Amino acid sequence: MITMRAKLHVGSVSPTVQTDGVTTQERLVFHGVAANSYPNDGSDEDNTYAKFSPSALFDLTLANPDLIGKFAPGDTFYVDFTPVE
Repeated sequence: MITMRAKLHVGSVSPTVQTDGVTTQERLVFHGVAANSYPNDGSDEDNTYAKFSPSALFDLTLANPDLIGKFAPGDTFYVDFTPVE
């Protein structure tokens, strides 16, 4: 079975639907981790993720009221991809 783990930063959070002043949907844009420089010994974990997944863009719209407002730009997450059988 093929599995993969990505490490992503939240790049932006934008309300996409508002009803009576309440956000009911939110757009999250995630980017692969990267830095301007890494230690020469490769000890930074982001360095390893960036080496094997040098570019990532993940765009997600949330409509779950329990999750709206929980994500902020700069937050970092592991995202696991596991095939559905």
